[in-house]
Amino acid sequence: MKLYSGPLSMFGAKAEIAAREKGLDFELVMVPFEMKTLYQPKHPEVARINPKRQVPVLVDGDLEIFDSTQIFEYLETLKPEPALWPADPKARARARLLELKCDEVYFPHIVRLMSDAKAPGAHDAAAAFYAEMEATLAKRIWLAGDYSYADIAFYMAALFGERMGAPLTADHPNLQRWRDRMSARPAVAKVAGAMARYVLSQGRPLPPFMASLASTAN
Repeated sequence: MKLYSGPLSMFGAKAEIAAREKGLDFELVMVPFEMKTLYQPKHPEVARINPKRQVPVLVDGDLEIFDSTQIFEYLETLKPEPALWPADPKARARARLLELKCDEVYFPHIVRLMSDAKAPGAHDAAAAFYAEMEATLAKRIWLAGDYSYADIAFYMAALFGERMGAPLTADHPNLQRWRDRMSARPAVAKVAGAMARYVLSQGRPLPPFMASLASTAN
């Protein structure tokens, strides 16, 4: 099994964390990336398999798939334990919806901040999402009840939010404790730590919580 990702791919990191949480044996292929040219030229296998020409891409024998959520669903079917979706049907549906919202409701505002630090409405939208997640965590440890792919999705998305100027604040004590629990998980620390070290290698600043991850063992 090969997983193609990139050193600053939020979506690739999601898939990698899930694979590591499940203890799967896979080869991680980090495709070439440079801050100025990004992923150009595209990795030939990524360009061949994914019409969108983006990571992550997973190859398992004769199976070739892309998209972080599709990859995760395959991994969850391939190795059901430890489960990363809740067993209860309604809880599972809520977790799936939350993972979707992290990718398609919250993260697009962070993408806007990548090119415009004052993107109109982006900070307010991020703050509203944080408030929703803060309330969700008022009576539970994980976002969907049990630890799940929804937690992985929001952790990685919010990591980029923190870097792009939409940080958690004193108004988010539940979220900050949740983030600490996430950072303590070996699979999460390994992936986020590698990303933090890459950011440092490029001379870019790190938020405090990411700086501590940079010292995580390879």
